[in-house]
Amino acid sequence: MTDVQTTTDMEQQHEEPAHACTLPSLRAVLAGAGAVGATCLLAACGTSNGGAYNSNPNGTDYHANPAPAGSGPANALGGTSGGGAKARVLIAAADVPEGGGVIKGNFVITQPSKGTYKAFSKVCTHQGCDVNKVDGGVISCPCHGSQFSITDGSVKGGPASKGLPETPVKVDGANVVTA
Repeated sequence: MTDVQTTTDMEQQHEEPAHACTLPSLRAVLAGAGAVGATCLLAACGTSNGGAYNSNPNGTDYHANPAPAGSGPANALGGTSGGGAKARVLIAAADVPEGGGVIKGNFVITQPSKGTYKAFSKVCTHQGCDVNKVDGGVISCPCHGSQFSITDGSVKGGPASKGLPETPVKVDGANVVTA
């Protein structure tokens, strides 16, 4: 018996194996990894925070680089309290209701009793949301329900475990100013 050949030698030379697989070279893999890393680095460096202050969706300002919650007195006006620094006007004293308070700028300014004024950071110490309401002797955070005293900023209801940081204030003429 003779063998019958169905393909020519020329056809066999141009056929590719059924399991052909091309692996990338080490150089190609490293170049790709480097390109991904450079892209991530450039994206991070190119992120603009729009300046020191940005706007929340609710229209209030917040600082793009706040101090850790509860780390000390809030002084979002850029100066320092005491030490000879010039006092800064926060609000007209007449605009703060007795037994209540007002959220203005980066502060909650309260008047727990007639003629006594306090100022606290408006940033909740739980997860950094802005408080949004002063009513019934408490400052309330809308995010998780934390509540703080208008008298001393202490926690009245959790989940926050630290009170709102206080900034010393005084009345100067008709205004509440930083002390």
